[in-house]
Amino acid sequence: MPLFIQSRELGRIRSTEELFSKYPHLQEHARTFRSRPLVEVDPKCLLYVQQREFATTTSADEYVSVIGSDDATTCHLVVLRHTGSGAACLAHCDGSRTWSEVQLIVKAVASLSNVFKDGRFELHLVGGFNDDARTSHKLSLSILAAFQKQEQDIHLETCCITDMNDTVENGIHKPVVYGIGVNVKTGEVFPASFPQKGPAEELRSARTFTGGQMADIYDSDHGLVKIDPCKWSPDMDIALWLSQSDDTILKCLSTSPMAEPPHFVQHIKSTIQFILAHPNSDSLFPGRQPQLYHRNQSGDWERLVRS
Repeated sequence: MPLFIQSRELGRIRSTEELFSKYPHLQEHARTFRSRPLVEVDPKCLLYVQQREFATTTSADEYVSVIGSDDATTCHLVVLRHTGSGAACLAHCDGSRTWSEVQLIVKAVASLSNVFKDGRFELHLVGGFNDDARTSHKLSLSILAAFQKQEQDIHLETCCITDMNDTVENGIHKPVVYGIGVNVKTGEVFPASFPQKGPAEELRSARTFTGGQMADIYDSDHGLVKIDPCKWSPDMDIALWLSQSDDTILKCLSTSPMAEPPHFVQHIKSTIQFILAHPNSDSLFPGRQPQLYHRNQSGDWERLVRS
């Protein structure tokens, strides 16, 4: 079924400029959204989603109040929520396999909403900017097209992407909003930052850095963060990056070197150091079992160790 905007079917869109021209209320909504104050989310209620990850839960979750993600430049942050069940999914999409990723997102929310006759699927898109390579623009169109091909009727509510998420500082284009959270209790989507990005931040970054595809990281039935076994070559020739300048790392390892957050280079180096310290990725997953984390009484994610 098609994607809907204000209960009208969205036709073929050739550019984000055309989208915002046809639906000026999306522009106004985006301006309002990006002007909202940034909320620093308490780690004790947070489920953090990294690049090429998604997580889904419902308002009944006892362990998670907010799903969030940030550090998105050309990447897009996607929230799909069913108003009847309260099931919400947040995904951090980078354009690697958009069509199959959108299918995973829709399936995840639908699987938690099947018994609810009332309600509808609502979509919120945030991310990208006017980058020179138009990487953001291409991803915006790809995501919109993928949602248009889904079986379910999906209603686009927030669209703060590319053109409408762009600002210019000292002649350099950058995103206005780099991160968002979704309150799973209320459905509110808001600009956000995250002082902590665990659990297992470096392992999860290593999975993506070495080519891992979109992964579901949360078991909402049991309140567990789940990191499935991943694999990388013990012979990866990546140590040389640690001796390169910040400018070289930005130019070679970023889709938007002038727009990255200040900690980007250190994040890349930490990820590389983690991979070098664990050349045999199998050692991180004894018995090829996933790493599992639960919320302890202090509100922190703590690893469950199998006996």
